Amino acid sequence: MAVSSAFVGAKLEALLVRNAASPSMSASAAPRARLAALSRRNWGMVKCEAAPDALAAQADAAEPTNAASFSASASSLSALEQLKTSAADRYTKERSSIVVIGLSIHTAPVEMREKLAVPEAEWPRAISELCGLNHIEEAAVLSTCNRMEIYVVALSRHRGVKEVTDWMSKTSGIPASEICEHRFLLYDQDATQHIFEVSAGLDSLVLGEGQILAQVKQVVKVGQGVVGFGRNISGLFKHAITVGKRVRTETNIAAGAVSVSSAAVELALMKLPEASHSTARMLVVGAGKMGKLVIKHLAAKGCTKMVVVNRTEDRVSAIREEIKDVEIIYKPLTEMLTCTAEADVVFTSTASETPLFLKEHVVDLPPVGSNVGGLRLFVDISVPRNVGACVNDLKTARVYNVDDLKEVVAANKEDRLRKAMEAQAIIAEESGQFEAWRDSLETVPTIKKLRAYAERIRGAELEKCLSKMGDDIPKKTRKAVDDLSRGIVNKLLHGPMQHLRCDGSDSRTLSETLENMHALNRMFSLETEISVLEQKIRAKVEQSQN
Repeated sequence: MAVSSAFVGAKLEALLVRNAASPSMSASAAPRARLAALSRRNWGMVKCEAAPDALAAQADAAEPTNAASFSASASSLSALEQLKTSAADRYTKERSSIVVIGLSIHTAPVEMREKLAVPEAEWPRAISELCGLNHIEEAAVLSTCNRMEIYVVALSRHRGVKEVTDWMSKTSGIPASEICEHRFLLYDQDATQHIFEVSAGLDSLVLGEGQILAQVKQVVKVGQGVVGFGRNISGLFKHAITVGKRVRTETNIAAGAVSVSSAAVELALMKLPEASHSTARMLVVGAGKMGKLVIKHLAAKGCTKMVVVNRTEDRVSAIREEIKDVEIIYKPLTEMLTCTAEADVVFTSTASETPLFLKEHVVDLPPVGSNVGGLRLFVDISVPRNVGACVNDLKTARVYNVDDLKEVVAANKEDRLRKAMEAQAIIAEESGQFEAWRDSLETVPTIKKLRAYAERIRGAELEKCLSKMGDDIPKKTRKAVDDLSRGIVNKLLHGPMQHLRCDGSDSRTLSETLENMHALNRMFSLETEISVLEQKIRAKVEQSQN
């Protein structure tokens, strides 16, 4: 009974929350003004909802009659029956939602994003933990220097968002209330549109940059074989990859686009006196993907000599082979501070989860010359940050992080919006195709319930037949009768099943398929059976209590 009461309690609270919150939900799901979002993101559209208890209290106050009648019938009906004969009917028939709970460079400072960041090696663990929550069925994590976004299939929107937010708070140490102030929430079509825009580079600080597409691909690569990276979420990310490729192929959005790394180089050159561009001493800490791009962009800007500090020399040697016209000097991490003392500009891009440079590391370094402005520049494009903000307290140094790159990409807004319009047409088309594919999955529960319904009848009638034939029936005869009954059922179900299958590519066929599904639900009273969502929530509650 403990499992049943916990399950019922969770359901009832979710019902009250949804009834109270539904008006605001519909507003949050309204389509965004796409072009305005590209020039000036307004992520305040879905902030933190009221606490569940407060919403439940509002629902109770708004409908005292319903609450009283519901309470009066409690003695005569089981908890599950109460759910089915009350407003719960709307809940049990609800379709699960794709939800994105995210914080990005548009909504949250780097100080918060770095605490929330999940290293790629930890993505499978994060997916497992998220899917262990009562109302989360599938999950994926997209964690980059510019964003921390969690994509889930939620069995209940409100409860799913609350559980994920609490999980983010627990893993980062940031209070849930503070996360709510900076997060954005998107549901279903808006969530689909968002990840497509992300993959296409429309949501990036640098419009059309290509690195984000590689990061979306990595989510799929890491998620393969991970329980919880399920059909809906994997399908969403795979489709997002297709969109990203198509946008870059069919539009000129990537023409002249800059990456975070190139923007970092541009920012450094903006802060240096122009006369020192070719003579400033450059140090790059970290030779991963971002560090390699920094080196390439420095070379493209005319830098002929630089020092690269990295844990091992292999990557630096590979870069040296690729860029042969530049003198690239390798130094181990143990010599990082020595190299910094001899550098005018320091670029950092490592995966270190703790700062490499703090105030005490920099305060005693020799000053740089007046020819480079008298300030040692630290350009940190890592999240979590490699250079502590405290370094800015020194009069001899200046620190810039990824949030400061906005200065570089503020120009050419009109050209960026024009390119974005071309991409939006493709995204709208692809979003429609993905939603049609998701709609086609709605028939799966009906197919399962119809088969189960037919199998129950077959099994019952088979038992009646065999009991009339006596106990001494040969195994061969018993098997023949069983095979006959299965064959009849399969033949009868073949037609209905064919009319319930659809890949979602044709809107007319999809519409007919959904009409067939509703007709079969009515004819065989399949909707009166316990809903798939209800079964999933019950199973999760039982699992968590075990």
